[in-house]
Formats: sequence, C-alpha cells, structure tokens
Amino acid sequence: MTQSRQPVREGGRRVVAQGLGSHGVGGRAPEGAEQGPGAEQPGNAGGARNPRVSSMASASAPKCNSHTSENEPVKSTSQDGVNCDLNETVPRLPGETLITDKEVIYICPFNGPIKGRVYITNYRLYLRSLETDSTLIFDVPLGVISRIEKMGGATSRGENSYGLDITCKDMRNLRFALKQEGHSRRDMFEILTRYAFPLAHSLPLFAFLNEEKFNVDGWMVYNPVEEYRRQGLPNHQWRITFINKCYELCETYPALLVVPYRASDDDLRRVAAFRSRNRIPVLSWIHPENKMVIVRCSQPLVGMSGKRNKDDEKYLDVIRETNRQLSKLTIYDARPSVNAVANKATGGGYESDDAYHNAELFFLDIHNIHVMRESLKKVKDIVYPNVEESHWLSSLESTHWLEHIKLVLTGAIQVADKVSSGKSSVLVHCSDGWDRTAQLTSLAMLMLDSFYRSIEGFEILVQKEWISFGHKFASRIGHGDKNHADADRSPIFLQFVDCVWQMSKQFPTAFEFNERFLITILDHLYSCRFGTFLLNCESAREKQKVTERTVSLWSLINSNKEKFKNPFYTKEINRVLYPVASMRHLELWVNYYIRWNPRIKQQQPNAVEQRYMELLALRDDYIKRLEELQLANSSKVSSASTSPSSPSQMMPHVQTHF
Repeated sequence: MTQSRQPVREGGRRVVAQGLGSHGVGGRAPEGAEQGPGAEQPGNAGGARNPRVSSMASASAPKCNSHTSENEPVKSTSQDGVNCDLNETVPRLPGETLITDKEVIYICPFNGPIKGRVYITNYRLYLRSLETDSTLIFDVPLGVISRIEKMGGATSRGENSYGLDITCKDMRNLRFALKQEGHSRRDMFEILTRYAFPLAHSLPLFAFLNEEKFNVDGWMVYNPVEEYRRQGLPNHQWRITFINKCYELCETYPALLVVPYRASDDDLRRVAAFRSRNRIPVLSWIHPENKMVIVRCSQPLVGMSGKRNKDDEKYLDVIRETNRQLSKLTIYDARPSVNAVANKATGGGYESDDAYHNAELFFLDIHNIHVMRESLKKVKDIVYPNVEESHWLSSLESTHWLEHIKLVLTGAIQVADKVSSGKSSVLVHCSDGWDRTAQLTSLAMLMLDSFYRSIEGFEILVQKEWISFGHKFASRIGHGDKNHADADRSPIFLQFVDCVWQMSKQFPTAFEFNERFLITILDHLYSCRFGTFLLNCESAREKQKVTERTVSLWSLINSNKEKFKNPFYTKEINRVLYPVASMRHLELWVNYYIRWNPRIKQQQPNAVEQRYMELLALRDDYIKRLEELQLANSSKVSSASTSPSSPSQMMPHVQTHF
C-alpha cells in the first residue's frame, strides 16, 4: 500500500494518511450489513458478473427495514379483491397506521416486472413480492420521496405502461404499473401524495406521531454549556452571553453564544446590523493549548458602495487580540472570489484589506448550493439504475462531485492547520453562514479534536455546528414538501458526511463509529421518523416544541451503540488528523450511492479486516477450550499427582499462523 505524507503539527508527532488508491469507487460494508430504511432485497438478482464493475463494493440489502425497532402485524382486508396472507407481518412503528394496500407490478430496473403487494402507512411504502421465485421486499419511508408522477394515460396500450413513477432523495427511483380500471392509480397517487407531502395537506410530519420509546434520551446528548465547559469556556478572554435567549438578536442562531469578553452586548447589536441575517462572529472551538479559535459568521453587508462599519472592524480586532495574537486574523471566505464580488450587488460582500487592516482574507473556491445540487443529480444519473462501465471514470469526473469534496476538505484542512500551528485564529464565513461555513467549521473541528470522533462527540458536533447554528435542514431537504424543484434544495449535509467517510477511510482507527452509523444518519435525514433534522433553526424548533413532541435519532443510535462501533477504533487524545485531499485519494462512496444496485458485487474483506476476524475467532476458541480444561481439571484438584504442574501442560498445543 502506498503512503502519501503530509506534515502534521502535533507536539512533535507526525500523522500521515494512507494512500487509498485511485479516485474511483471504493468502500465496503461488512458481510450482511444492514443498509438503512428502504433497503431493497433482490430475490433473483441474476445478471452476469461484470469484471469492470465487480471491483465496486456494495453492501447486500436486507429483506426489511433494518432500523425498525418494533414490528407489529398489520391486519387489513384487501382493497382490490385480491387475497393476501394476513399472517405475514409488515413492519410498523408505534404510532404508525396502515392507510391502504394494493396489488401492483413493480418495474424492477434490474430484474424486470415483479408482481407484488404494496402497503402504504402514514410512515412508509412497503412492498412484498407475490411471486414464488422472488423474495423481493423493500421498505421506503415516505419522507424519502421527492416526486410522484403519473406514468401513461387512459389510452396507453403497452405492457406495464400505466402507473406511477416515484423519485427518491436517496439515489433511486421506484416505478409501479397498475390496472387501468377502477381508479386504482388515482387512489394510490392521492394517498401517496397526501402522506409523502403532509405539509402540503395540513398534516403533521410522522415524527410528531411517532410513539417509539428508547432506554436513552437522545435529546440529552447536547448541552451547550457542558460542551463549552469541556472546551474550557468561559475564561478570561471569552464569555457566554444570553443576548439571544429569545432569538431577538439573530433568529437563526442558538440562544447561547460565546463571544469575546471585551465585547459588550451593545457592541454585539451594532455588529449584527452589519452582518447578513445578523449572524455575528461567534466562537465555535478553542484550541486547548495555544488558545487560537475558530469563529463563524456570515458575510459583511458591504454592498456596491463599499460600506464600512467601525464596530465590525473593531470587533474582529478584539477577536484577534483575545490571545495576544500579533499576526493578522485569518479570514477564510468559503466562496469563489467572483461570487463574493457578485454578492456585493445584493448588499453582501467581503472584508477588504483597506477596511480590515489586521485581517488577511483567503477565498476557498467552494461553489454554492445550486452547483452542488446539479452535481449530485449527475451522480445519480451515472449510478442509477445502471452503471456504465466502459466510461465510468470519465462519467464520474464529469459530475465534479469528488472535485467538490476535495475543495471542502482542502478548506477544512487549511482552517485546522492555521489553528493547530498557533499561527492565527480563524474566522470562517460564506454568504449566510449556514451551509459551507458549517461544513468547514465542523470538519476542521473533527480534524483537531479527537472527542468529536467518538459516537457521542460526533452527535454533539452535528447538534452544535449544524442543527443549533441554523443549517436550513427543512429547506435543503424539503421535509414533507411537494415542491421538488425548490431552488433551496441542496445536498450540503450529505456532502459533509461524505467528507467524514473519506476521512474514516484514510484513518481507519481514528473514529469510534463505523460506516453504518453514517448511513443511518443520512437515511434518517430524509425519513421524518425523528425530530433531529426537522425545521430550519433552533427558534423554530422551540416554537414547535420538537424536543418534547418527537424522538431524537440519537435515542435510536445510543440505545444500541455496539451496532455502530468501529472494531478498529483506538482512542487517542489530541491527535490531529490531516486527510490527503488529492483526487487520487478520494473515492466515490459506493456503499451509499450505489447500494441499491444488486449487480454491484461485494468485495472480499481486505487482508487486515480478514485477519482481525480470524484472530477474534481464534481468541474465542482459546477461551472456550480453556474453560473446558478448567472444568475438567476442577474434578481432579484433590489429587496433586494428577494436577498439571504448569499452564503449558494444561493447554494442548494449538498451531497458529501469525
């Protein structure tokens, strides 16, 4: 295995990321890994193995929803006169009710038409095959659905040409053929539309109906005061302010903020007037030793006339001086410079050298939400339903997805390196400070602080930098909203999780969580089963009483942590990670983006993983044999002459191949 080395300042230690091969496809799930809600089970996957795609790894899909905590039988009489076996169970959560069931033809893109029965509840669409030679089952949370279209018309005569075409947010489409008589399609279309897009029909999201109970309360995971205290705050330079406790200063910021000790609340109000959406510079993270900080905010309201604000300029100086920093404050603007200049036309802009003498500005060239949305659409085009093997690398390159991943990671590395080296504190912003800014601060904190690489630490990181600081989840994902063409939709959080996955591939022992943990988070980003990712900001969640009325995703995960643990995890304090962000070290996350394709064969475990499993089995065998020998020996304790004189006599010789 090749290694690419990149220096890491860490008190004399050097941490390098291992090279992982060409930027193509990569990733592998353990044998039989569960792949989130909505997994499809190909009964007779068939298809010849293709040598150019077989190198792609993809987890086998389970037969039913792997995350359903309680399965209850759904008893229903058939709505279209076809007998169905009511003894078979359909997964159902507490609070979930069956709405209808129908016989359909599922147009499988891999195996052709499959006759089945679809069950629609207020949470999911569940299909079971009725064919004896197919065990296909899939389970799709309705929150995953982005668009429902009618296929064919009353005059359609082609086989299976009349039905519904469903576009999903998780890289797949579903197509069902229905009978033309009896308004079968109309009924199913209306029911699906009503429950997949409840907000358009004055219905609650399922998270507000979910009655699941867990032995852990995930809402207790993040307490901002405790998290800042863990970082050693407040101190003589930084204070906690409750100026935003009623969200009067900034509607999209959390109630509790950390600001320079020397800045009064009146100063903060004056600064807010000069920052987009009133999102003033506030502390995200402080280095435990050199006290350099990561500060986040939105763009200054410079405009075409080049406005200045003395209070804002002074405030950035105060941030720079909090740890007696002599060098300039480093400002990382996530945008391409041309976009930042263009934003002046709409009243925004950036910190110019003539106004901010003690600051140094760098543009990171990360594109906006619209570019990212189009890039992901192109990824879907090349991975679903078919992978075009002959032009795979050029097709992947044309999506620019990995190029965007590279730019986000590169920007985060620059932030982390500047802070870790003790050269300068860093201020990060984009336009409004809730998309690219969140990507950069959270990834830099993940690189700098090993606490965030634990399961609970990562949950806190997401709660803090994304949820509490106002990433617009409702707008970016479109929970319960039928407007699939909304320009606010964008895969910003997915991109962040992809970056985390890239880091976990390069540092396989550094993260307590495994790939399943990341995929579970993404699956429930869309599912609307939990309240964790609902709405756009903390103030909106308080109004809706989300923590009181819904269940947290962390309740599900933390009640069964073993399932989400990385067996190779080695806890290390104060280890800084710098991933290699070159294109040849980045991979398409096959186990997420191409997991629905049963023809993408699963790779064998790598040598290290395979040896690890062998050693675990060997250990278990030794323990079992030792217990047997001790049990046999206990009956002979009374006779000293028959007792073995040494442990080596107790243990029979077992040959190992270390």
